[in-house]
Amino acid sequence: MNKAVFLDRDGTINEEVGYVRDLAMLRLIPGAAAAIRKLNEAGFKVIVITNQSGVARGYFPESQVQEANALLRTKLGREGAVVDAEYYCPHHPTAGNSAYTQACDCRKPETGLIDRAVKDFDIDRTSSFMVGDKWSDVELGHRAGLRTVLVQTGFAHDDPGNVRPEHVDDPDLTAHDLAETVDWILGQGA
Repeated sequence: MNKAVFLDRDGTINEEVGYVRDLAMLRLIPGAAAAIRKLNEAGFKVIVITNQSGVARGYFPESQVQEANALLRTKLGREGAVVDAEYYCPHHPTAGNSAYTQACDCRKPETGLIDRAVKDFDIDRTSSFMVGDKWSDVELGHRAGLRTVLVQTGFAHDDPGNVRPEHVDDPDLTAHDLAETVDWILGQGA
């Protein structure tokens, strides 16, 4: 079985800008590529797990999510970092008025995207991690049986849109950024 680090995209790997409505808005967080490269070198699968409700909301087409993910891979690749796969949820349970406006099992904190990746890549959950900048990422990690890290590069702890739900336990680590996170993960002996 493989070990993996599941990474939220916006606010964890690239700068949080709200909705990436234009690909020029997609900029790497300093140190993110080097951190991912360390995970690659340590034998982790690196898999992006991201909600992209801008599709349901009508802000951009689903094809733009795929283009943004391809651009992210290109930017990371220029620095020797590799993402093994991206899984995204284009849905929202109430926003918008389209086929994407629906409840689903793939919108974080639901585990559908992780479950698919675990099957696709034969991943051992006990030696894997979920890293993100929102409490929904932490909740997803707990629900999926992963160790969790909350990074403060995107929706920081004091953002009013990122309120901790009472039922969500602490993450295993709260870190400044992905670089600090990866150093901690590599020190876990996973």
